[in-house]
Amino acid sequence: MATGLDSFPKIYPVSGFKLGTASAGIKEISRNDLVVMQIAENSAVAALFTKNAFCAAPIEVARNSLAKHVPSYLVVNTGNANAGTGARGIRDAQMTCAKIAELTEVDADKVLPFSTGVIGEYLPTQLILDALPSAIEALNEDGWEAAAWSILTTDTRPKASSKRFAIPSYHAGTSEVTTSPETHITLTGIAKGSGMIKPNMATMLSFIATDASIDNELLHRALTLAANKSFNRITVDGDTSTNDALVLVATGHSGVVVDELNFSQFQANLESVCVELAQACIRDGEGAAKFVTIVVANALNLDEALEVAYTVAESPLVKTALGASDANWGRIMAAIGRAEITHLDMEKVDIYINDTLVVHQGQRSADYSEEAGSIAMQTEDIEIKILLDRGDVSQTVWTTDLGHEYVRINADYRT
Repeated sequence: MATGLDSFPKIYPVSGFKLGTASAGIKEISRNDLVVMQIAENSAVAALFTKNAFCAAPIEVARNSLAKHVPSYLVVNTGNANAGTGARGIRDAQMTCAKIAELTEVDADKVLPFSTGVIGEYLPTQLILDALPSAIEALNEDGWEAAAWSILTTDTRPKASSKRFAIPSYHAGTSEVTTSPETHITLTGIAKGSGMIKPNMATMLSFIATDASIDNELLHRALTLAANKSFNRITVDGDTSTNDALVLVATGHSGVVVDELNFSQFQANLESVCVELAQACIRDGEGAAKFVTIVVANALNLDEALEVAYTVAESPLVKTALGASDANWGRIMAAIGRAEITHLDMEKVDIYINDTLVVHQGQRSADYSEEAGSIAMQTEDIEIKILLDRGDVSQTVWTTDLGHEYVRINADYRT
């Protein structure tokens, strides 16, 4: 049950980045569940990985390999997370990398593995090894949509975002701006994630590529900033995946250099792509019928604003009320009150649901009616705005409601 998701967007291929898919038959023989991505030589690559201490074997392998080499290939399998599999899991991930290295004549450390699916089962390595030649043979720059479908698990829809935009280019040593067809660059990304979504990271898997030329330090800075305003601001169920990874590749094939002078323009577009992908994960949250924006304003600092936002966003009582379209403002107030905030004066708190003032100075607003609250809660897109009257810091978090379908999906996940 996805809320507010449109059809698959127009995709702009990224020169120097190819994707190929195949069916390894890990869970369903009828669908593709294996993706190989080829990265052009002289590219820059940045990645962020799960902060869950119980991280999966492929995350360990990918993190270690990226520290030593710029990768030439990425490989993703679905249906099996290769998590909780010990030393054998590491060997299985390395075996997949070694096979790609053999088929493509690159160093095995230049292949980064990623997995998503059921935790605690050994990777069906032979199935993957047998399917890799087909995925490699299918590599092409137009493979984004097929790849977006092939990385899904409990998701109901593929998630993608793509932009082609002009960016200022500067004459060397001056601040003179030049704009021409050659100064246009492309950003394209796909993501999967429907449950077990909570920072840090909070996308499960996402792969983004650009044809801009940007050094590794700037690329990593851009990715970190973008993630902190997108993937690290979403939560479906408060659980952080063992396999989360976000990868950004810059092939440089456009010839447009991103540096300190035009970094802000590149960063804004990268952030836009990441927000679209992150919000798509929420809109496709397991069993979701509502897309919920939690805005905390007038907080004392960033940590305080996020503490309140996540306490509300992850409250089972608030989420079930959202699922029932019940404007139960008392549950929101109770969640705010148990947030770990020092000297929080609840008598200064205001709450809006969409544009309806529900709570004023810690009490039910004199102008509020249950009818108005019910109308606000009937919509698919709901904004809960919380004013703390403590400072001038605001933060936004995106979440879902919680209903019977979420329970059914997760109860049936391994059956």
